[in-house]
Amino acid sequence: MSVNQQAHAGPPYGQPQPGYQGYQQPAYGAQSLPGVPRAQYGAYNGPMPEYQQPGPPQGSLRAPPTSGAPPPASGASHPSGHLAYSQFEHGDVQNGIPASAAPMQRPPASQPFLPGSGSTPVSQPSAFQQYGPPPASVQQLSNHMAGMTIGTATASAPPPAGLGYGPPTSVPPVSGSFSSPGSGLYTPYSATQGPPPTSVPQGLPVAQPPFPGQTVSTQRLPTQVPGFAPPPPSTGVGPSSYPPTTGAPRPPAMPGPPLPGQTLAGPPSSQPNHVTSPPPPAALAGLHPGPPMSGLHGPPPPTHPPQPGYQMQQNGSFGQVRGPQPNYGGAYPGTPNYGSPPGPPPPPKRLDPDSIPSPIQVIEDDRSNRGSEPFVTGVRGQVPPLVTTNFLVKDQGNASPRYIRCTSYNIPCTSDMAKQSQVPLAAVIKPLATLPPEETLPYLVDHGESGPVRCNRCKAYMCPFMQFIEGGRRFQCCFCSCVTEVPPHYFQHLDHTGKRVDFYDRPELSLGSYEFLATVEYCKNNKFPSPPAFIFMIDVSYNAVKSGLVRLICEELKSLLDYLPREGNMEESAIRVGFVTYNKVLHFYNVKSSLAQPQMMVVSDVADMFVPLLDGFLVNVNESRTVITSLLDQIPEMFADTRETETVFAPVIQAGLEALKAAECAGKLFIFHTSLPIAEAPGKLKNRDDRKLINTDKEKTLFQPQTSFYNNLAKDCVAQGCCVDLFLFPNQYLDVATLGVVPYQTGGSIYKYAYFQLETDQDRFLNDLRRDVQKEVGFDAVMRVRTSTGIRATDFFGAFYMSNTTDVEMAGLDCDKTITVEFKHDDKLSEDSGALLQCALLYTSCAGQRRLRIHNLSLNCCTQLADLYRNCETDTLINYLAKYAYRGVLSSPVKTVRDALINQCAQILACYRKNCASPSSAGQLILPECMKLLPVYLNCVLKSDVLQPGPEVTTDDRAYIRQLVTSMDVAETNVFFYPRLLPLTKADVDSDSLPAAIRNSEERLSKGDIYLLENGLNIFVWVGVSVQQGLIQNLFGVSSFGQISNTLSALPVLENPFSKKVRSIVDMLQGQRSRYMKLIIVKQEDKLEMLFKHFLVEDKSLSGGASYVDFLCHMHKEIRQLLS
Repeated sequence: MSVNQQAHAGPPYGQPQPGYQGYQQPAYGAQSLPGVPRAQYGAYNGPMPEYQQPGPPQGSLRAPPTSGAPPPASGASHPSGHLAYSQFEHGDVQNGIPASAAPMQRPPASQPFLPGSGSTPVSQPSAFQQYGPPPASVQQLSNHMAGMTIGTATASAPPPAGLGYGPPTSVPPVSGSFSSPGSGLYTPYSATQGPPPTSVPQGLPVAQPPFPGQTVSTQRLPTQVPGFAPPPPSTGVGPSSYPPTTGAPRPPAMPGPPLPGQTLAGPPSSQPNHVTSPPPPAALAGLHPGPPMSGLHGPPPPTHPPQPGYQMQQNGSFGQVRGPQPNYGGAYPGTPNYGSPPGPPPPPKRLDPDSIPSPIQVIEDDRSNRGSEPFVTGVRGQVPPLVTTNFLVKDQGNASPRYIRCTSYNIPCTSDMAKQSQVPLAAVIKPLATLPPEETLPYLVDHGESGPVRCNRCKAYMCPFMQFIEGGRRFQCCFCSCVTEVPPHYFQHLDHTGKRVDFYDRPELSLGSYEFLATVEYCKNNKFPSPPAFIFMIDVSYNAVKSGLVRLICEELKSLLDYLPREGNMEESAIRVGFVTYNKVLHFYNVKSSLAQPQMMVVSDVADMFVPLLDGFLVNVNESRTVITSLLDQIPEMFADTRETETVFAPVIQAGLEALKAAECAGKLFIFHTSLPIAEAPGKLKNRDDRKLINTDKEKTLFQPQTSFYNNLAKDCVAQGCCVDLFLFPNQYLDVATLGVVPYQTGGSIYKYAYFQLETDQDRFLNDLRRDVQKEVGFDAVMRVRTSTGIRATDFFGAFYMSNTTDVEMAGLDCDKTITVEFKHDDKLSEDSGALLQCALLYTSCAGQRRLRIHNLSLNCCTQLADLYRNCETDTLINYLAKYAYRGVLSSPVKTVRDALINQCAQILACYRKNCASPSSAGQLILPECMKLLPVYLNCVLKSDVLQPGPEVTTDDRAYIRQLVTSMDVAETNVFFYPRLLPLTKADVDSDSLPAAIRNSEERLSKGDIYLLENGLNIFVWVGVSVQQGLIQNLFGVSSFGQISNTLSALPVLENPFSKKVRSIVDMLQGQRSRYMKLIIVKQEDKLEMLFKHFLVEDKSLSGGASYVDFLCHMHKEIRQLLS
């Protein structure tokens, strides 16, 4: 196979090579040199001091390229022959702004964090040492890293050298934790001459073909991560803990770093698995004798040979240079000089990123296995396809996963078992979710004046799980077992199976989701509601007018008012509208249809807000169209010369609330606001932004509102059904944590456009506004979740208000909002009857109709932990854990929250390991099949801006993200925490499909390609420096890389297949997300690249977040500590 396959086939400047571990590395092991200060390095994942340097240190940029080209100069540019995208050089800005303008280089990732490699270590804030205090000694460092030579090892054996950031040497070779036959010693991968023991697949995890007829995927077997087994202690205690094995020459430890430009002998450069773009199949040749895997990146498909956990094995050695592989010659010529000089021990082994579970592979496997068949909901406790899979749902008695997803579909029968596993039992509920056109909307059932049939005792609504008895005259409640008389009008005979003969004619008896028309008893003050109103409240202070925002909003509203939401068959919307403008005072407008011109009334007494007019403030759009158009034309002119810079905020909400009260209706306020409300008025705020609080015990105050005024205001709004949607256009701090309280507690939304500029942000804002005004929304909503005996809802997360422990109250609830509910045991459950949930949402539709939407779901119950672990849903689990953590930062230091998350996940996985996995060496990390992505996704949550902000992330950004995530659904958190990365250059211009996604790591990028990354808020188009000129011309309409403008907010419309394809991909992604994503063009080596790299979440982050490989090792260490 060709050794120099691509420019980047050589070791990227990410890890030390056996011979050249980072240029100025003083010593190979973790020993520090005399005179060099020891870095305070918190075991896994403190920010490396090197990160904080403004530019890369001389000479330590990256390992010399294998091609023999000279290493890049110390500037940030990389010679064209090099991929700047190295393996573990992480992209380093999390969901936020670049951490520094200069693209920083990072030290080799797998070397121990050595003082002196590169620049002088900057002393590091202790807050970043997330995972425990710095190890005291070399031995400890290796233990820290996961080496933890298993119980049997003698403490005196010095650790293998260079255990560094990242999985230590304990990753065993293909022979897993067994010693190879015939040698009592640890065998490196390729040393097994002949097939390794059959119980462990060779090379890549599950390289063997699955056996036919094997039902492994349904079993959800555990995943075994490339054995993290430390070697058995070697007999001769020398610098190396693994003795050489016959027949396998080991790479000699070169005594010193090669000179720049010096080529290395041997095939390190071929690195089959570290190829930048998807490697040609030949690249796999050196990996394993078995057939190549279907999706070159990432973990194996779920079908694997039936072994307790598939041992994902290490390909060769740890570092870039793999140990000699079956199809290669020895890595370096020459005898293995183990410890002949007492000096440098052998290089660190590094976990191969291709051998650890890949989100991309799991997503692809689920798509191919479950995307073609409809998901039929008739069976209890079925785990639905992943949120990333497109599938059709057929409702046959359980609510669609579009409405409810659970962390587990098989819940423990007892609370002891639940505590033991630590798996949270939660449901993410999206009561008004939008369905695809092929699926039927919930039927509306009208039982007339008597209203829906309910259980007498627990008030549960009639549903498919109710049991009819005594010939159909009574029914037994499935939630509380109480027997209730069937009302005469509802009576129906039973067939021979005990089912009512009208079973299929009644949605509430045969479907999981349906609606009831509510009677007057379900209405406020026993009076049917009026149709809701929308009030548009526009900030007309100096900033808003000067930026062109006021004119833009007024122009858009003229046409947007024709698209107010309406019931299916109505000619026009029943929603009435009103208009207010404000700065330090409020201006109300009378737009009554009989007026020739609108009239303005000013309320300057903001301390005691009232609405100066009733008649003519809220009007029907069609009746008052000419007056409204006239008003929207006049507003920008009226305030064109304003000099007023100060604004009020609370009185604006109070004004809208008073107007809705006066009109006796619910409604929504759309507030367009630009600055911190410092004008003298109720709810006045001061600038309290203080970055010095980060990583202190007072950091939580940054997320808390600075006054309780807004909490009280929110409570009043909820009581009236006044929902607030807030559009923010800040040029500086405006305290999102406080301004967001009312939108958050009323079930509203916040949209933020920092440094708003007409030309770049106009499309995004207008698209968000249109969607926000048009989307389905319920008003004055109350939701209650009932459960069958044995569990109950104990905790709730989302944008809502609660005045008691059971009712979730929302002034407004739209089709994008979710409420996450956690359940706890209050009794035993039985395997026979399972567990039931019923979510009932009472709301007013946009036509003013009072309705009840009911969703039912039945779950299995288990007495065996293995059944719990086989039926979990990691995406939902991460959604819950993120919300739990994001609420935790309000009351606890961020470090405590992070540690609690890591600890809980370690307990979940340790419990599995202890109780469900078949016995194996402690050195192997074994993950349940359906939770094998828990570590990678959890790491993404830990590295997010809320829990680990980079230097550029503002306090407002963090508060904004915190509130946003709290009401996200599972699909949104999935792409938010692990963004989707698509190679556009690989797109087939003739098909409708998307190109296959790749993993979020810089080593996967090739500088000859163009990539698209989306996370639900932004779309980045990354252009490599070596992209063909023709592609640049086709996509950007310019002739060279240098001419591409990175200020584009949309791709130019060009008439060629590539441009059309890419624009159709962007449009398709925009259509899938609830917010319009901002398009950002990133040129390789440009300053914006830092921002882009921040989203390459498998890499180390600038703010100190661990890479996926390192975090997996850390989790393994935590699990082993729990087990010991």
